[in-house]
Amino acid sequence: MGYRFSDLTAACHDDWRAYLEHDFVRDLGNGTLASDAFRHYLQQDYLFLIHFGRAYALAAYKSRDITELRHSLEGLKTIIDVELGLHIDYCRDWGISEADLAELPEARATLAYTRYVLDTGNRGDLLDLHVALAPCLVGYGVIADWLNSRPATLRGNANPYDAWIAMYESEEFQAARRTEEAWLDARLAEVTPRRFDELVQVFRDATRLEIDFWQMGLDRAL
Repeated sequence: MGYRFSDLTAACHDDWRAYLEHDFVRDLGNGTLASDAFRHYLQQDYLFLIHFGRAYALAAYKSRDITELRHSLEGLKTIIDVELGLHIDYCRDWGISEADLAELPEARATLAYTRYVLDTGNRGDLLDLHVALAPCLVGYGVIADWLNSRPATLRGNANPYDAWIAMYESEEFQAARRTEEAWLDARLAEVTPRRFDELVQVFRDATRLEIDFWQMGLDRAL
């Protein structure tokens, strides 16, 4: 029997839980997260999305058949043509203009995470790249589930961050999450134990960098 995505999260259990249940996420769910911390996160997340698009462009280059190429192209188009626009609109709701976003310096946590993903994709194959991206694409969907499982999570007008939770619990995002998990499951089923250990390290590193990204928001760090 081959490996599955759940085997990656099990192998990195402590880091995975520390990411999913970070104080930034808890405070966001409780509605107690400082607004300037959230704004700082939102701005850096805009920069991350740009590099996320670059990662899907790299995935297109790494694709070995037309199915993988189309999958990568659809991901790139979704990020550049849809998600960036939605993110800009959401930032505007928080008093952050598109002009502000265009002039942002990259925080060190943003630099470290995005360049790690791109470097992993450059030196590895398509599976390495997808595993490096999984804490973001799959993880945000899992975080939405976890927030909704907590009695302490506030929803609706009682929580200024309700729209953020709603974005990642949406059927559209959850469908993308399921598609990515299925893609990973199919390819992990074919890897050797040695190769799986290599991918565990990639997943662990990316998850730790996600933890740093949350902490960057709390610390308002550049």
